[in-house]
Amino acid sequence: MMRLAAPNLCIHEQGKIDTLTNSRKWLLRGAAALFALALLYPFTAFLADVGPWQWNESVRGPALSSVRVSLSLTALAMLIIVCVGTPLAAYIARCGMRERLIWQAVLLLPILLPPLALGILLTLAFGPAAKLGQILDRYGLVMTNSPLAFVVTQVYIGMGYFVLGAIAAFDGVPVMLEKQAALLGHTPLQVFARVTLPLSRLGLAVALSLAWVRAIGEFGAVVVTAYYPAGIPVQLWVNLQSFGLPSVMPLLVIFLAVALPFPWLVHVVAQRKRHA
Repeated sequence: MMRLAAPNLCIHEQGKIDTLTNSRKWLLRGAAALFALALLYPFTAFLADVGPWQWNESVRGPALSSVRVSLSLTALAMLIIVCVGTPLAAYIARCGMRERLIWQAVLLLPILLPPLALGILLTLAFGPAAKLGQILDRYGLVMTNSPLAFVVTQVYIGMGYFVLGAIAAFDGVPVMLEKQAALLGHTPLQVFARVTLPLSRLGLAVALSLAWVRAIGEFGAVVVTAYYPAGIPVQLWVNLQSFGLPSVMPLLVIFLAVALPFPWLVHVVAQRKRHA
């Protein structure tokens, strides 16, 4: 009888552990659900009674124009950020610690600066008051209230987010795998394309998503450097000042509809290729 008691006791104790584990799981799920509800709660503002939404010609024309400006120019800014930031991040990820710290400090500067301050600095540095601005203007490159100013501002806004995120992604790639690929006769470019990029794809997707959301939603810096052509954030402010909340709500819905799918799609593609 004593021999049978020990296994039964173990089963009983294991049952207690399983019960505690399940209760903890449900507790954590409940806490996570409350956290998700808190994050999603601001979206209930779309149900707020602000009066009939306004979408007449005086609102619709500038709003649709701002959507075209934001999507086209932000896409161009992202292309520049990826083309410049990816090789830069790959270099920083494999350079010495002292140099790496210097690069990270430089990349953090535009992130830590208040957006309004960054916009003022960019306007003064590239505008007609600066020597460089005068030279650029001589060649037809207007750096205030122009598409070029819009793109340059978004590149400054998003570059730090992308490069720092890409560095973290490249840090997750084992150096030994890259060395083994090089020993097999692959060139550095082939190692980067066939080993480094595939293994860091998900981290790069996160970095690109952060840069996109940060750039397309920027108001403080862009309103100083490129009030015209107006992107969506600036146009939201114009609508709010000119017509009130009823004219803001339709453009806000459009903003979410055009801004959110891109980072979501990037993550989906990265996840699928990762598990392929």
